[in-house]
Amino acid sequence: MKRPAEKKASPEKKAPEKPRGRAAAAPQAADKPRGSDVLERFKNAPLPGQEPAPAKKQRVKQAPAPRPRPSREEYRDELHAEMQDREPIPAPEHIDIHDPETPEGRAQHFLMEMTRRMGVDVQVEAAANEEGHLFVTMYGDTLGILIGRRGETLDALQYLTSLQVNRGREEYTRVTLDTENYRAKREEALIRLASRTASRAARTGSKVSLEPMNPYERRILHASLQDNPSVTTHSEGDEPYRHVVVVPKK
Repeated sequence: MKRPAEKKASPEKKAPEKPRGRAAAAPQAADKPRGSDVLERFKNAPLPGQEPAPAKKQRVKQAPAPRPRPSREEYRDELHAEMQDREPIPAPEHIDIHDPETPEGRAQHFLMEMTRRMGVDVQVEAAANEEGHLFVTMYGDTLGILIGRRGETLDALQYLTSLQVNRGREEYTRVTLDTENYRAKREEALIRLASRTASRAARTGSKVSLEPMNPYERRILHASLQDNPSVTTHSEGDEPYRHVVVVPKK
């Protein structure tokens, strides 16, 4: 007796294996719609005939405009040419040495010690007028060192001497320090400079800025031009760069 024929089982279809590792995380190229990269690139592009959107401008903080440089030639030449090759003013035959506790003595001994340390051999004369204003004069052969550029060293020594004279005293004593008659020559030169500057400002119709000066020198310029019918003056800037400006009248 024959056995019925057995049916052969058809082979089962195997499911495709899922990729592992990095391959599993990477998107398949077939999953990405065709042309999506092109759409992504041009989705924000302007339409034909449309101007592109302007880029946002970053606000940049601008530095303040530099102050115009004051004219220096006349100032420098006038104040320094006449001080070149000058003959030193001889010291008086006799100079009193004052008590170190008096204002005259304080100024005298302070400057003699200061100049000795600077390597400059000077004689110092000090005298007060009726108002108590103390005038101090230095005599010697190498006083250019004590004057300095535009008198800056002389001004510094005057300031230090004033501090020494008035230290611990209730009553204030004004001190003026000079050498080689520099203060008087400088005042005369400033007055001549003011006159020339006023003429130039009136002739050109433009304001003229002078070089920075200390308050004393600025007062000389203002005072010398206060009655001038062609110009007015005022000061601009902050110390130590404050300077006089000469403006033509309209």
